[in-house]
Amino acid sequence: MYRFLLSRQWVILTLVALLLIPTMIELGFWQLHRHEQRVARNDLITRSLEAPAVPMAELSSVDGGPDPSDRYRTVTASGRYDPAHETVVRNRPNGDGTNGYDVLTPLIQDDGTAVLVNRGWVAPGEDPTAVPEVPAPPTGEVRVTGRLMEDETGGNTGIRDRSGLPEGMVMLISSERAAEELGRPVLGGYLELAETSPAPGDAEAQPELLPEPDHTGIGVHFAYAVQWWIFAAGVPVGWYFLLRREVQDRRRPPAARAAADGPGPSGAGDAPAAGGRAAGPAEPAGSTGAAAGTARPAGDTGAAAGAGTAGNSGAAAGAAGEAQAPGDEAAGPAATKEAGAGRLGSPAPR
Repeated sequence: MYRFLLSRQWVILTLVALLLIPTMIELGFWQLHRHEQRVARNDLITRSLEAPAVPMAELSSVDGGPDPSDRYRTVTASGRYDPAHETVVRNRPNGDGTNGYDVLTPLIQDDGTAVLVNRGWVAPGEDPTAVPEVPAPPTGEVRVTGRLMEDETGGNTGIRDRSGLPEGMVMLISSERAAEELGRPVLGGYLELAETSPAPGDAEAQPELLPEPDHTGIGVHFAYAVQWWIFAAGVPVGWYFLLRREVQDRRRPPAARAAADGPGPSGAGDAPAAGGRAAGPAEPAGSTGAAAGTARPAGDTGAAAGAGTAGNSGAAAGAAGEAQAPGDEAAGPAATKEAGAGRLGSPAPR
């Protein structure tokens, strides 16, 4: 009964189902892990932003960046900006999602170490291959407050670093590269500016400050995970119903199976069999069609006439028009003459 499962069609169908089930389950767990990472990131950002501000040197050093658990912490640094070594970071969105440039300016502290400060976003110029105009940083001693961020790599940002960019333009923020260019130690990571003290006189002309990272939405990863698991559960259910239907079709008699397959080509079932008129049901006696369609042997003309007196007018008329067997046309007149001769030769009644 189930030998059809060894057919090529069913073997391929079963193998595909067996491959889809674990694949969909794994995709569901992948989305679940992304959901968990998003929730953990939101919790980290919330805790870090609520924590009190500390000097950046307490959470970072020139030998390495901040601990991952200290990301987004509010930190401070004091010193003087070094606009001579300022760079811009290409293809960065602002709060509205418009691509432009982030402005990186080193802040030289009193101990000689530097802190990379992301001063904010500026719009691109007319020439995308040239560094845009950037407002000058405040002069003199300043105290900056912002969010502590780790150095960027292709792995943690998904951005591919490129060479051959114009001078003063980079793709990723790296304190190590800044230390090489400055020729002095730089604290690991960078400070994403939120406030400057004293406030610059041309505050509106300064780069646009970056907004706080989103830490409220959780995305749709959990919903995607549930969908993948539902799809995985639906595969064996669908396979079972296909199997059940196949078994039911094979248990049907051939005639029922043919009827379930539907009618054949147009007109194939309408053509009568040879001699179908004769094979049909007999029509009632006395009807016009029956009288007209019945052949009688020779000599039956008189019987038809007699039957006409007993039947209705339609039956009599039909009997008169019946087809005769071969020889009936000749036999009819002869029989009439013989009947007349018999009447003439018989003795008259006394």
